[in-house]
Amino acid sequence: MASFKILGRQQLRGKITIGGAKNAALKILPAAILGSSPSTISNVPDIIDIEKLIEILRSIGAKIEFENHTIVLDAREIRTSHPDEKLMKKLRGSVVLVGALLAKFGNAKFSEPGGCLIGSRPIDDHLDVFRQLGVKITQKEGTYYLSGKPQPGKVVLKKMSVTATENAIIASVLSKGTTKIHVCAAEPEIVDLANFLNKMGAKISGAGTHDITVEGVSELSGVEWEVLPDRIEAGTYIIAGVAANSELEIGPFISDHLNIVLKRLEDAGAKFKIFEKEGKEYIKTLKHGLLKACDIDTRTYPGFPTDLQAFYAVLMTQAEGETHIFETIFEGRFSSIEELNLLRAKTEILNPHEFVVYGPTALKGSRISSKDIRGGASLVIAALIAEGETTIDNIEYIDRGYDKIDEKFNSVGAKIERIS
Repeated sequence: MASFKILGRQQLRGKITIGGAKNAALKILPAAILGSSPSTISNVPDIIDIEKLIEILRSIGAKIEFENHTIVLDAREIRTSHPDEKLMKKLRGSVVLVGALLAKFGNAKFSEPGGCLIGSRPIDDHLDVFRQLGVKITQKEGTYYLSGKPQPGKVVLKKMSVTATENAIIASVLSKGTTKIHVCAAEPEIVDLANFLNKMGAKISGAGTHDITVEGVSELSGVEWEVLPDRIEAGTYIIAGVAANSELEIGPFISDHLNIVLKRLEDAGAKFKIFEKEGKEYIKTLKHGLLKACDIDTRTYPGFPTDLQAFYAVLMTQAEGETHIFETIFEGRFSSIEELNLLRAKTEILNPHEFVVYGPTALKGSRISSKDIRGGASLVIAALIAEGETTIDNIEYIDRGYDKIDEKFNSVGAKIERIS
């Protein structure tokens, strides 16, 4: 297992480049198997989750080349709808491949996928979508057997689930007729997926709202596509710049995708400026005075992202007062709080959905452990502002979602050593 050794309280200054959105690329690649010709997808993050997805796609026969953040995917030799079960269990997001396989073959076989331990994330929502689309589902010894081409009609999601929304879209694009999907999630990554499919020849409208319409088409063709910037990665480095009270230029990013995050940071006393360069947006964090406590509650987009909750908690250790953080998306997504307390933070978990951060607190280096992608990365920021040396174990979790986070921080003055 690999670790980070981090020497804290270094002055950070410089530029950090934001890559493509992990949560967009992980859905665009499965959708690309519906193309009758190869697709070239650029700005793909070079992270473990993408590597796992590539292995899964190759297990069903896809030909994939991945170089310099660009993937060329050729699906013309895919002959099976049964991806490798061991690989599927390692990646929660792989469930979106099921919708693509149903659209392509009219059948699919898979076991329940794995992922980070951040609360209950059952696949019942996905199975319910497929049933509403007329797919027959049977289960035997932990394996699901799905049969039947998705039929057009009306789909009502149980809740605003991002991946269930994406599965409903992908499964419907080749159906003969109109499918109306209601109670949809509205995240920017869903819009990016819909725009990608529309460029391939699909007819999807309403993405980014809670009601999406899919007019089925008979064929999709491969295209060239650039994945949109990762709003969570951008939020990570923005909060890092504020927490370290440093001047960091971060981008490209899309400020509208982080409206509520930037508003809460401003409310807490953070200072930054947004500017345009070569047609793209960038942000620069600026020096600020004492931060003040500012409560948040995580919500589906455009609410405060659950993926940035742990980072905000780290920031609030440096703010004056009590910060109440209410997690509405996942119960028990507080594993990083226990580790943060080892750095002498002062927090109190009130219930599985709510905790309090008391500040300001001078964090002290210690040995801690990463337990999920975002929580692990938030501990990197905590270590950067803590006095002394911190060792973070199990950084494989961080590498699942961040492309060379240690190198990016070191490029702006941090002192992070990767120990294999």
